[in-house]
Amino acid sequence: MITARDDRRRTFETVPPGAEAQTWWGRAWVAALEERSQDAARLGRGRAYAAEGHVDAVTITPGRIVAYVRGSRVRPYRTELALPAFEDPEWREVLEGVAADPAALAGLLEGEVPQSLADTVLPGAGELVPRCSCPDVGRPPCKHAAALCYRAARLLDEDPFVLLLLRGRGERELLAELARRSAAHAARERPDAAPAFPGVPARAALARTVLSPLPAPQRAPGAVGLPPAYPSDPAAPDPLALDQLASDAAARALALLRTGEDPLAGFTVWQDAVRLASAHATAGLTGAARALYRDLARATGRTTTDLARGAAAWRQGGLAALVVLEEAWDPPAGPFDRARPALVAAGCGSFRPDRNRLSTRSRQLRLGRQGLWYAYESGSDEEDWWPTGTPSTDPVAALRG
Repeated sequence: MITARDDRRRTFETVPPGAEAQTWWGRAWVAALEERSQDAARLGRGRAYAAEGHVDAVTITPGRIVAYVRGSRVRPYRTELALPAFEDPEWREVLEGVAADPAALAGLLEGEVPQSLADTVLPGAGELVPRCSCPDVGRPPCKHAAALCYRAARLLDEDPFVLLLLRGRGERELLAELARRSAAHAARERPDAAPAFPGVPARAALARTVLSPLPAPQRAPGAVGLPPAYPSDPAAPDPLALDQLASDAAARALALLRTGEDPLAGFTVWQDAVRLASAHATAGLTGAARALYRDLARATGRTTTDLARGAAAWRQGGLAALVVLEEAWDPPAGPFDRARPALVAAGCGSFRPDRNRLSTRSRQLRLGRQGLWYAYESGSDEEDWWPTGTPSTDPVAALRG
């Protein structure tokens, strides 16, 4: 069952194309923000941002619209449009008006904002308040808030219940309340008519002993979807970090649904931290990724260099490669002793042995317990070994990989 609380949050991953509102109520929405602006150039840049797709997923809850808008910096700006939600007395007036007017109710169900509600639900003068995390301290709205306003107008074009959600009520609870009030109006108009939905005696309902068969289980989705946008909260983690953790949890849940096994069961905190970091190559890290590396290293008691080296090993060959990075062991003589002559014969040079490792000044091979060779490189003047290439059962192929 979907509760009213569940019904009061909607996230739109995609927004209908275009930056210009198509309906009269969409244009009225845009006009409410444009009337606040004294800078036509900002509005023009916001309209261009909207048309170029700078606005990410849009989340709507009672009283506000939130989205991340990509500007000139790497990290997007958190942008919000606030609109006062109705109190219960205002909602009773709105619902009674729609339920008593069949034309208004029909228009709403057909995806239109009834004219009778225009002055009530559309933003009045000064009601629509923009906020943005960008450094633009001039008079609002900034170009990011303007872009969000234009994109929100296209959502309103498609679904007027978005506007009613902003005013405080979700679509399902509104339709249920309107159905109840419409039935009450009809009953008052036809007091002698039979009830539209006759009830079932409790004795008859309880007498049923054979239940209908359960429906077949749904097929597992083909891929993990995108998480919703997370409004920032001073007491909560960074929204972009939450986004990554939610995506990772969804991928783990999908694997569990498909196979019945948790792919990460038994991982240590360090191994899971390396796995998370491996999704971000250390070259060209974004600000969010640098923060992720810093936080993961601090949580595991390691340095960011340790974490970067572990992530490189994970990208080389997963958990087995991380074990090879951190474990030295004594292999049996056969395959290990055959590797050195094979490397010399291939013109790779002479390697000195040390436990499961064969090394020159700048190159190294490590033998894993599953019989795979893992290549490493280091600066010629220091032993700072980093994983490279692809593991192979052939030491020459691993070295040249």
